[in-house]
Amino acid sequence: MNKLAIIEGLLFVVGDEGLTLNQVMEILEVDIDEAKSLMTELRQSYDDQSRGIKISILGDRFKLSTKKEHREYYQKLIETPDSNTLSQAALETLAIVAYNEPLTRVEIDEIRGVNSRDMLRKLVAKGLIKEEGRSELPGRPILYATTNEFLDYFGLSSKEDLPKFEKEMEEKIELDDTDLYHSKYVEEEID
Repeated sequence: MNKLAIIEGLLFVVGDEGLTLNQVMEILEVDIDEAKSLMTELRQSYDDQSRGIKISILGDRFKLSTKKEHREYYQKLIETPDSNTLSQAALETLAIVAYNEPLTRVEIDEIRGVNSRDMLRKLVAKGLIKEEGRSELPGRPILYATTNEFLDYFGLSSKEDLPKFEKEMEEKIELDDTDLYHSKYVEEEID
């Protein structure tokens, strides 16, 4: 069992949450000294110039992060026209924000059914959504809203130009309900 490879995978899986030494100890069933030794060894292997990412210590958590010396290339990726196409997850998140803004990440997560933290970060970086302030909810989470760039991207002059889907959905539901009771097939009697 390669413990360094396991830790590397764990760091990838937890993403922005990061990984504590206590978690490493519990998951790998090692003592604090071995956990520190493993993290030090893994961090040193990432410090090599041939690696594009590193392991940062932020607070009491270890996280995978990009190297600052490559920042200009990451910026080019965000600004290239090819990267301006939006994934299904990005479109889904944008639609949720556009139709319900302002709302918190947790509210978006509840609607989507998945964690949207990374998607929100990407959409903020692309300028399609912005932090609109803070909610009055406990912890005062960030509220997200669409930007003027969002309107430009989709060729809208205002939010009122967004497609209205509630009526269409209600009509579809009504049609679906009637189809349950009225078949287009006619039962024939056998002579």
